[in-house]
Amino acid sequence: MNKTTLLVILFTALNWTAHSNAADSSEKKLVWSDEFDGKDLDYTKWGIEVNAFGGGNNEMQIYTDRAKNIRVENGNLIIEAHKDNAAIAGTSRPFSSGRIRTRKRGDWKYGRIDVRAKLPVGKGIWPAIWMLPTDEAYGGWASSGEIDIMELVGHEPNTYHGTLHYGDSWPKNKHSGKPYKLSAGSFADKFHVYSIDWKEGEISWYLDGKLWQTQNKWSSAKGKFPAPFDKRFHLILNLAVGGNWPGPPNKDTQFPARLLVDYVRVY
Repeated sequence: MNKTTLLVILFTALNWTAHSNAADSSEKKLVWSDEFDGKDLDYTKWGIEVNAFGGGNNEMQIYTDRAKNIRVENGNLIIEAHKDNAAIAGTSRPFSSGRIRTRKRGDWKYGRIDVRAKLPVGKGIWPAIWMLPTDEAYGGWASSGEIDIMELVGHEPNTYHGTLHYGDSWPKNKHSGKPYKLSAGSFADKFHVYSIDWKEGEISWYLDGKLWQTQNKWSSAKGKFPAPFDKRFHLILNLAVGGNWPGPPNKDTQFPARLLVDYVRVY
């Protein structure tokens, strides 16, 4: 092969690679984001849920709108749980925390969601990045579905779960998914990017850009596949304390427990 032929081949390969990369990037368009660069939570994007009833899972926290529990600081969203016997409307609980959602401010049917976060750990600590249906077109939970992008129970600090809930209303509901386990360290050590790529009939989970789970088999008592995951959903970020899954904190659980979120991006 002479030098001229080799140069032509190399130029063609480089040109094809550049074109391929451009095509890949054009497939993903940013439609909603929060970089948390301001001084306050952006209420055009988020609503704060105030709830004194433990989130439906026998949780032990009260969700407040206090800056103590939810604030933006140093480029991060901070959701912070305290052991402080907080009270709302005559109801008190031993712990307080925060829960925010994008409902009616950010609602999507299909797309990619990236959340860069650093998680708290410890017995009884339960951070979550998840989605619920905005319109509940197929009925109450879990008939209209639930998408769990990331759930971690703090006594398993190196493991998080990606799960779908569907089927029929409780207690006839179903769920499917599996855990992802780090080979070393815990999810409290540093920030990671937790993602899903949600397409018609298929949802894939990624950690730091690497695919680790795909689901494409689910069911609905009220609609044909891909129901219920064919309607718009909104995003929820929260930090629970206690509950049916993680159990209560113990003497070694450290408070305040802090969920840090660097950004949320929807494509």
